This record gives sequence, C-alpha cells and structure tokens, in this order.
Amino acid sequence: MSTTATGDNEIDFTESGRKLFARECDFYWAAAKKDGLPPPRGIEIAFAGRSNVGKSSLINALTNRTGLARTSNTPGRTQELNFFDIAGAFSIVDMPGYGFAAVGKDKVNAWTGLIHHYLKGRVELARVFLLIDARHGIKDTDKPILDTLGKSAVAYQVILTKSDELTGAERIKRVAEVEAAIRKNAAAHPEIILTSSRKNDGIDRLRASVASLLNDRQALPEWAWPE
Repeated sequence: MSTTATGDNEIDFTESGRKLFARECDFYWAAAKKDGLPPPRGIEIAFAGRSNVGKSSLINALTNRTGLARTSNTPGRTQELNFFDIAGAFSIVDMPGYGFAAVGKDKVNAWTGLIHHYLKGRVELARVFLLIDARHGIKDTDKPILDTLGKSAVAYQVILTKSDELTGAERIKRVAEVEAAIRKNAAAHPEIILTSSRKNDGIDRLRASVASLLNDRQALPEWAWPE
C-alpha cells in the first residue's frame, strides 16, 4: 500500500490509483532520436528495464489494456521512447529495453544512448520505475542505468516483475537483496513492489504509488483525490 503521511495520518492512495487508470490512456508520441522528444506537457513517469523484463506487459496490466504497449517474446521489440497520455494527468514513457536485443549492435547502442540522454536531461521526468526480473535480481546489465540514475539524481523505484514464478521465501530473499543493493542510493525510493502481469499481482500497489507521487507533486487531479 502506498501512502503519504499528513500530520498524524496516512492517506491510502489505492482508490486514487484505480481512478487514474480507469480513464483514457492514449499513445501520442514516439521518439527514436535525442532530438525527437515531444514538447513538455506535464509530469512524465518512465518505465525502464532489461530487454524482455516484461515492461510492455506491465504497462498493459497497469492501464487495464491489452494492446496499449506492444508485447513480444522477442527482446528488443520496443525500439523507441513511446509516450502515453494518462487521463490528461501525466504521461507514461515506455523505454526501449537495454542489454540483449535481437537486433544489430549499432541499433542497441543507439537505443542505449537515447535512454541515457532522456534520463539525464528530461526536466519533466518525475520518477523512473526500474523493472527487474524477480527470478534473477539485479544483473550487470542493470548497473549502467543505476549509475546514470544515481549521478543524475533521478528518483527511481524498483519494480520486481514475474514474481509469481518465485516461492514466498524466494520473494522475501529477492526483495532483501535488492534493498541491500540500492540502500545507499539517495535517488532510490524505499518501497520495492513485487508484481506479476500474468496474475495482476502488485498492480494496485503500483497504481497507488503513481497516485501518491502525483499528490506529492501537487498534480493529482481533483477527481482522483482520496475520499
């Protein structure tokens, strides 16, 4: 459950998150190059992760859509920064997967450069949800992104995907390992969310985390305020 402390009380943003993602979700821009980013239009929340970590599946589950973000069993399917408007309140950015991809090395290098350029220089970027495969944890291919986020002071939150493939004990162990790895990084959000797009696990918590973030930025629409 994502909450925000207000005096002696804590506000539960679960219902706010549900309201946010129950409305329109529309694609509006794709950027393949550094100079192709869209004009600013408010808060952006980006989803980053290794190729085939389950980014597109998670975005589809988050937005209650089956085809908002394209999914594929082939790593490297997402080849641009794809921008989606969520209820006129903020934008989701689906980023190309980094690491292995079933395309040429030059293309992978171009995507990697675009990712790092966006993370370092986008003023509108409020948080990066960094997706890590729960079955494997943080790998060497994740470290350059973690380094970029740390140096740029870009706030990020780790989301563990495919957690349904772990036992309860394995989940606890994986969360503890990730917490230890990011503990000294001031840009890291302390709450790690376990998710499964296939079983819809953790989706409510992720929506609530987004709503809480918008509230902190004074950008949560009035129609989504907690009752």
